[in-house]
Amino acid sequence: MATLPDADRLRINRALSRWWSAFRERLDLNETNLNAAIAATDTWINDNAAAYNAALPVAARTSLTAAQKTLLFVAVALMRHDLALLRRIFSEVD
Repeated sequence: MATLPDADRLRINRALSRWWSAFRERLDLNETNLNAAIAATDTWINDNAAAYNAALPVAARTSLTAAQKTLLFVAVALMRHDLALLRRIFSEVD
C-alpha cells in the first residue's frame, strides 16, 4: 500500500489535534512538526509493512485481511501504551 495522500495526512492532523484538545493533553508540537511526524510515521509503516507481515505467524499472515492486520497492530500498540485509550476505542478490553 502506498503512503497516504496529503489530504489524508491533514485529516489525521486535525483529528489528533481535536482528540488531544478534548482531553486537555498538552501538545508541544506546532502544526508543521506534527505534519512531519505524521509523514514520518506513514513512511515508516509503508517501509516496514513487509517485515510486519513476515513476523506474523503463517496462519495470521495468510488468513487475516490487510485491515485486520492493521487493527491487530494498532490494538497491540495501544495496549502497550494506554489501556484506557484502547478501552475508549474498543469499548471493553478485559
